[in-house]
Amino acid sequence: MSKVTIQDLEKVQNTLKEAGYDYRLELENGRILIMNPSDIESSEIGIRFSAFLFAWVNPRRLGRIFESSGGFILPNNNLKAPDISFVRASKLKQSIRYFAKVVPDLVVEIKSQRDRIKPLEDKIKIFLSLGTEVGILINSDEKIVTIYRNTENPVTLTNEDILTIPELFPGWELPINEIWPLEFD
Repeated sequence: MSKVTIQDLEKVQNTLKEAGYDYRLELENGRILIMNPSDIESSEIGIRFSAFLFAWVNPRRLGRIFESSGGFILPNNNLKAPDISFVRASKLKQSIRYFAKVVPDLVVEIKSQRDRIKPLEDKIKIFLSLGTEVGILINSDEKIVTIYRNTENPVTLTNEDILTIPELFPGWELPINEIWPLEFD
């Protein structure tokens, strides 16, 4: 069986869209992966994290933030779409109407109800091996955030901690307890 290419993936995606299906697909080692929709809590965590990050990045013109529909063609010919990603302005001076052929500087994966931790960690580690500087895994089941870097062991943060990423966003701070969805009375 031959490996699927990015062009093959696009054809499959177009066929599915014509049939009324709108699946998020990734390409990994010549295989198509169908990505499940996120649960509502994970979706809200993603938008909250993105909003906090965007509020810091945009006025400083540091780069671009993408959500889970933004696909990246990686040097290993895989097509991946992290839940949230950031690319420095110097690497992507303008947005494009195709998948970006660039490795994001930051990738964030958010554990959904059906996700398992190991595949999410593996996805982050693939990005790190290709040049991503920081990977973040948000696990709302345990209310923890784990930070991955190539230069050190993963660091786990809890509600009492503050997330900082000085190598990408000097001065930015996000209290971990701000990531979780609000509960209304």
